[in-house]
Amino acid sequence: MSRIAVGIEYDGSAYAGWQTQPAAPGVQQLIEKALSGVAAEPVSLTCAGRTDAGVHAWGQVAHFDTGSARSARSWVLGANSELPPDLSLSWAMPVPEHFHARYSAEARTYQYLILNRDVRSALLAKRVAWIHRPLDGAAMAQAAKALVGEHDFSAFRSSDCQAKSPLRRMERLDVQRRGDFVVIEVTANAFLHHMVRNIAGLLIAIGKGEQPPQWAHAVLTSGDRRQGAATAPAAGLYLLAVRYPAAFGLPAAGAPEGYAPDRL
Repeated sequence: MSRIAVGIEYDGSAYAGWQTQPAAPGVQQLIEKALSGVAAEPVSLTCAGRTDAGVHAWGQVAHFDTGSARSARSWVLGANSELPPDLSLSWAMPVPEHFHARYSAEARTYQYLILNRDVRSALLAKRVAWIHRPLDGAAMAQAAKALVGEHDFSAFRSSDCQAKSPLRRMERLDVQRRGDFVVIEVTANAFLHHMVRNIAGLLIAIGKGEQPPQWAHAVLTSGDRRQGAATAPAAGLYLLAVRYPAAFGLPAAGAPEGYAPDRL
């Protein structure tokens, strides 16, 4: 048996999330079916981070074990020939037996895209969060500083979160305005369920002027989800990249070179 790691891109608009739900298909189901066809045997995927319904990915990573010998090109092109246009493998490579897509990851980076203008976009309707009220990006960036570091993020976790500990180490939380877009990027060792969308919701409320930047610290230290803002829509969220130890030699993951939200 050999272990293969794959990079995956997807538009999550049509899916129930990474995992299949009773009412809708999941990303995992379709990719497993495509890879099983290439392998000529059943394939089971383990991913770096399970994304929710409507959430997208530039740099999801997963692994599977197989007794079939195929080239990296065959895994990618063979699977992609069977996948719908909104799902795609970007790379594949053999990895050591001890590699684990979830547990070997050092950090994950998410991007939250906000279209901040008077009118909604038809083309980006399911790929960004649309906020028509002007957002104060500077206030949002100031508030974000309070969340960087290792903290108890109980105030930003979903009631359905099953994580054993609410402690997470946030390496960075950046907020930038790029034309009509406000872009939030966050890197942490791991995330709680709905953590990024709850942080985005808080920053949006501050950007609207509904709360001062200092509110971010107050919500964080309260440890109470009820003290925060509404959860931001799933459409704006992207799993941008997953970082692994350099020894594994995985390809650089994330959006294509030259990608910028203001040129979507």
